[in-house]
Amino acid sequence: MVEPDQITGLILAGGQGSRLGGVDKGLQLFEGRPLVQHALQRLAPQVGRVMISANRNLEAYRQMGVPVWPDPTDLAGYEGPLAGFLAGLQHCETPYLVTAPCDCPRLPADLVQRLSQALTDNQADLAIARTPLGLEPAFCLIKRELQASLLSYMQSGQRKIERWTDQHRRAEVTFDDSRAFFNINTPDDLARG
Repeated sequence: MVEPDQITGLILAGGQGSRLGGVDKGLQLFEGRPLVQHALQRLAPQVGRVMISANRNLEAYRQMGVPVWPDPTDLAGYEGPLAGFLAGLQHCETPYLVTAPCDCPRLPADLVQRLSQALTDNQADLAIARTPLGLEPAFCLIKRELQASLLSYMQSGQRKIERWTDQHRRAEVTFDDSRAFFNINTPDDLARG
């Protein structure tokens, strides 16, 4: 198993928030605090260090007390979650990066430990979460050395996380509690929790 201090956590907060009317999703209040704070609070104890991927309101994100990185400038326009993965890998100083979206305020407290165990047991390059509802590819533990592969994949015009992960030795970890992966996509989700 990979030790937590060998892993950097990356909160993905660079999306367009289109289903929330274009607002910056990570800064929307959920139970009185920005969504990104919930994700940070859940992920930080599981890793050695944490950073945020964001593309707007960078100063507001920097107020969270961790490094904030926008999508790489050599990519044109909004390129989706993989651009956040790439930004994270480019700034990661540990051998591994684990990603989690900002809109999942109840992400599992054992996410990193279980992904790490699966990666090690399967001698994989990356490990992804799965629930009974399907793959959760934004929850991914990645070897930092895959940075060049991801850059090449994105420069070829590809954007699907699963297609990129299919190119590598991938482990999948099933989490039975789908509610832990409940993500906020609409104003109703924010209100309902």
